[in-house]
Amino acid sequence: MIPISNRLIRTALLVLCAVASAAATRAQNSPAPTNYQVSAQKLPAYVGQYQYDDNPYLPVSISLLNDKLYIESARAPRQELAPSGPDTFVPVNSPNPAIFKFILAPDGKVSGLTRIVDDYDSDGINGRYPELVHDGYIFVFEDIRGRYKSEGTFVMSRAMVDHGNPKLIDESTDTYDTVAWLIKNIPNNNGRVGVLGISYPGFLAQAAGIDPHPAVKAISPQAPMIDVWMGDDFFHNGAFRQSYGYDYTMGMESSKENAFGKLDEDAYDYFLNAGSFAAAAKQGGVDKMPTGIGFLKNPEYDDFWRSRGVEWHLNRVAVPTLLVGGFWDQEDMYGPQEAYEKLEPHDSAKENFLIIGPWNHGQWGSTTNHLGEIYFGEPTTDEFRARYEAPFFNHYLHEQGTFSLQDTAAFESGTNKWKEYSYWPPLESQVRSLYLAANGTLLFDLPSPAPTTGSGQHDIVTGTAQSGVHARTDAADSPQYFTEYVSDPAKPIPYRHRPIQATYSDGSKWYTWMVEDQKTLLAGRNDYASWSTPVLDHDVTIAGNVIADLYASTSGTDSDWVVKLIDEYPAAPTTTTATTPDGVATADTTPSYQLIINAEIFRGRYRTSFEHPEAIPANTIEEYKWSLHAADHTFLKGHKIVVQVQSTWFPLYDRNPQTFVPNIMLAKPEDFHVATQRISAKSHIILPLLP
Repeated sequence: MIPISNRLIRTALLVLCAVASAAATRAQNSPAPTNYQVSAQKLPAYVGQYQYDDNPYLPVSISLLNDKLYIESARAPRQELAPSGPDTFVPVNSPNPAIFKFILAPDGKVSGLTRIVDDYDSDGINGRYPELVHDGYIFVFEDIRGRYKSEGTFVMSRAMVDHGNPKLIDESTDTYDTVAWLIKNIPNNNGRVGVLGISYPGFLAQAAGIDPHPAVKAISPQAPMIDVWMGDDFFHNGAFRQSYGYDYTMGMESSKENAFGKLDEDAYDYFLNAGSFAAAAKQGGVDKMPTGIGFLKNPEYDDFWRSRGVEWHLNRVAVPTLLVGGFWDQEDMYGPQEAYEKLEPHDSAKENFLIIGPWNHGQWGSTTNHLGEIYFGEPTTDEFRARYEAPFFNHYLHEQGTFSLQDTAAFESGTNKWKEYSYWPPLESQVRSLYLAANGTLLFDLPSPAPTTGSGQHDIVTGTAQSGVHARTDAADSPQYFTEYVSDPAKPIPYRHRPIQATYSDGSKWYTWMVEDQKTLLAGRNDYASWSTPVLDHDVTIAGNVIADLYASTSGTDSDWVVKLIDEYPAAPTTTTATTPDGVATADTTPSYQLIINAEIFRGRYRTSFEHPEAIPANTIEEYKWSLHAADHTFLKGHKIVVQVQSTWFPLYDRNPQTFVPNIMLAKPEDFHVATQRISAKSHIILPLLP
């Protein structure tokens, strides 16, 4: 969810403008005779978005073309404005001059109109959507029900309803009604609508494709929140995203407009000192807000959360769909991948598309060639919009141009190049298991029942014996062969470098934490386990979904498991890349920089059911299997593949007391206990290797 000004809960509907009709309108409106002149240098000051004082829900647009001002709104078609006096303009040949006669001053004081200042003026649209602007669309930005000046009641992640009942409403029915109104009332449209949005608006764009209005011809849900319990904003595999849930609820439900608070202290200290989410929520008043109440009363995947899951309604590709996501999306990585997977079995027309790039949440809307300290050698964001997004809408709305993507496009980091596939995960990928041997070594074959006696080590790709340093492999299925660490909930591992600012505060590192150096983050700590390959003597490429299959025990009766797949850069960098714009050394110039490729958490109490949690038997090996999501990455020659496992990721995720309690959010101080964690050598990461 992107809290950028009032962009947060808005979705853009793109309606193709009939250019010939617009040209005819301009030709009919010849300028009225006037002796008054306005300098061309002064005209741009009048350009902007306005609203009628007598009806603030009707937008008015004033634009500049060839040194002439034009006005258009839902009340009347596009009209040229002619100067009639100092700061005074009248529409040329207006059918009803009384409506449009006003004083237009550059300071925003307009008789009958009020200037709207936000991201959606002409400059904002031209800057954010240059490729779409070039193709010619009418842009409509709509507030969701109950936000800003939109009427009704806002409900976070409003559940889908039975569309056979005309009395019920959801985001899909609201979009249907909006499209019906636009087609009828906005002049010069050709009756073809496209819908796009990022984050929460990505969810709204996805909703537009569920029982859509016939005029909707294409949608692009980008980083959509598809299931906020399973893997998007608020929970991941049952683990509660505490600091994010707190900040987002505060920002969305304490006001009709964005009201994101700023903690005056390190969020790590704030939530640790509070003791539990319930206590922190009470301090900030989040416990009185609808979603805060939902968190506290519904920690499991019950009907409250399941009813909000969009994936249960994705049973047909009703309109061509372009899903977009980032490999390092810190908010809604799960959504586009899940939506694609659910739609793909129903895609007989081959109109379900997926794009995944080297981005954080929504980053493809800007122009950049890097994410944090990671550089990709090219402006991947611009390439996406020009190569995929604009051609997609041009093809389905204008019925022009060529959109040649067969199914999926992904940016392969490491080698830094775009690749296209006929299916995701790629059919050419070969699934291999990478085992967590008891001596800290990663092996592509199951460790043998007894220590090896030879003088070779296993090749990390083929599993065959190679000459080199001896690597001991222990019996994976024997209890005595494991890797151990101690987890103390009183000293949780921070998920990013401290101090941890409020999620959306000025200077927050929230946007790039997934690419922060894990080596410096964990320096001096021993409450995690790590495994590594030797230095690679050739490139290793993965493309597809990465799975963690952990066999582990805990001395407690509940536990969280965090698994990270990491690319460790060379200890002696050979590149001379300088620094980031902020003066920070880039990853490829930092010795042994550890870059997360995939990482995900699993709350142990849900190992058999997300609906019915149960205690973990102490000191007993249990299997925990979950997805770390998609990856398309090459571990380059000279790098290492590293896997890390830990049991805290704070304060993004609330602390597991490591003792089973009915509701972790209500845990008391005496519920928290130190636990000894053991990872069996039978544990492995399932990697999709490209040959």
